[in-house]
Amino acid sequence: MFTLLEKAVLGMALLRILSGGLEVFAAYLMIRFNELDKALIINGSLAFIGPLVLILTTAIGLTGLAEQVSFKKLILIILGVSFIIAGVKSN
Repeated sequence: MFTLLEKAVLGMALLRILSGGLEVFAAYLMIRFNELDKALIINGSLAFIGPLVLILTTAIGLTGLAEQVSFKKLILIILGVSFIIAGVKSN
């Protein structure tokens, strides 16, 4: 039933679980403080953490795939992630 998990997949999943826990905790803090200015500060912190988690999980995945994927495809993946981050950060 259970198979041995690949280390990269486990690392990516654990990072996403941690990120999700931070999101839930941030929502709790927003409700607990019940102040708009503090909620915006908390939300701004999450806006920094989200792309960081994306970069880290992608880096873990790419490290695991480095031996299986050609250099050209690796560059395309990195470029794609860069476009996603640039698109999110653009005004």
